[in-house]
Amino acid sequence: MRTNIAFGLLIAVCTISSGNATSRAADAAKIVTYPAPPEERLSQDYEITVNGQKVDAYAARVLDPPFAGKDWDYGGPYSFANFDTDGRITVRIKSPRSLQNTVVRPKHSVESVEHVDDHTLAITIDGPRKFSVEPDGKKGPLLLFANPLEENPPKQGDPNVVYFGPGTHNAGKISLSSNQTLYLAGGAVVKGGILAEGDNIRITGRGILDGSDWEWRKGPTPMVVSLQGNHLEVSGITIRGASHWTIVPRNCRDVVVRGVKICGSRVQNDDGINPCNSQDVLITDCFIRSDDDCVAMKGLDESATAGNVERVTVENCVLWCDRARIFLLGHESRAPFMRQIKLRNLDIIHFTMTAFLFEPGEDMRLEDVTVENVRLHGEGQRELARLKPVVNQYMRRKVPGFVRNVRFENVSVDGAPGEYLFQIEGADPQHNVQDVVLQNVKVNGQLLSETPARLKTGMFTERIETSAPQSKP
Repeated sequence: MRTNIAFGLLIAVCTISSGNATSRAADAAKIVTYPAPPEERLSQDYEITVNGQKVDAYAARVLDPPFAGKDWDYGGPYSFANFDTDGRITVRIKSPRSLQNTVVRPKHSVESVEHVDDHTLAITIDGPRKFSVEPDGKKGPLLLFANPLEENPPKQGDPNVVYFGPGTHNAGKISLSSNQTLYLAGGAVVKGGILAEGDNIRITGRGILDGSDWEWRKGPTPMVVSLQGNHLEVSGITIRGASHWTIVPRNCRDVVVRGVKICGSRVQNDDGINPCNSQDVLITDCFIRSDDDCVAMKGLDESATAGNVERVTVENCVLWCDRARIFLLGHESRAPFMRQIKLRNLDIIHFTMTAFLFEPGEDMRLEDVTVENVRLHGEGQRELARLKPVVNQYMRRKVPGFVRNVRFENVSVDGAPGEYLFQIEGADPQHNVQDVVLQNVKVNGQLLSETPARLKTGMFTERIETSAPQSKP
């Protein structure tokens, strides 16, 4: 029987071996592990230790019925594991599968990968990282989440804290109101959904929020994590098996989603994070694997009180979408504006459809969008990006929108050969695309400015500029 760690124990300080020498304890990385509840059926594919400490690997499902057995195949069930650290450590992975051809994505997230033998890897990292260990591409990978150490976690018994300790909890609907904190301790698996309505609400911890028991679109809450209010935070937790959209701030202001790991792809329509009619949203240091769009920004409401989608930043994240888009901006959007969007320092490790789909309608103005320092793993996809006002089935008013002032800078695709088209096209003389800059956009080392066949510029566009990197003075 497993024993759960009591929250609040002193963090064990572990030594790091280098050759035959052992570093002093004072210089060693701290490591915290969280044993899984006894009821949890763990992954049979991987055994993990971090500097000698055992780390449990959880299992996640892909494509439950009615989505299973279709023409697509996204690799079947996979595994994931969490631990906390503050320094350089070595992760040792053993598997009954051959690990000889393992690839780590993103590659730059690790210092080294040592193939100890056909069934054993030793991966060294220099601190908190999130990455995918792939012995056979998308088939049964291990998602590893090395989190930073927790600081000042909430206390059990605080009247403003809803606390779930280690173990399995059949919670169902969890309702939060102003000035409350929901804490999922490491080693907790909380089966349910969250409805947070109010101001100054915090959802945090190292535990797992699990939606795997619910059928598609039949979860206990409208979305897995439904947010409405001001000054809201979701941090540190892992969300497994969403039954619908995963994290949805709607009509919110000042939202932070930090260090969240989304292990989805169990059902369709499991979008990762969807800011809807919200302003001042920061999504940072997250790992998202979803079947549907990783991040979809939507102006669902058109009333003046609902508000635009404004000042949204997505940064320092690792993104994986099995079926749909990485970023979808404009669909189901009838707010007047979607603007001041920043997508920066991102690793897109798997995608299928167009990675950046910017398609505003209903006279919405999509403007002031910056995409910079983004690295994509290519698998021969047809499209990289599409900027095009449209009319589609999601619209109430069948008129296109507008695209203005969009910049792609230092964006690179590396991997298999493919078209990787960059499409820019207006809908009509009024609903056009204006002021797009593509600077240092590369596909397998070739600049977009040097491969004109890859850039498809249609009618009703103005001031489209492509260029190489700016030279330093």
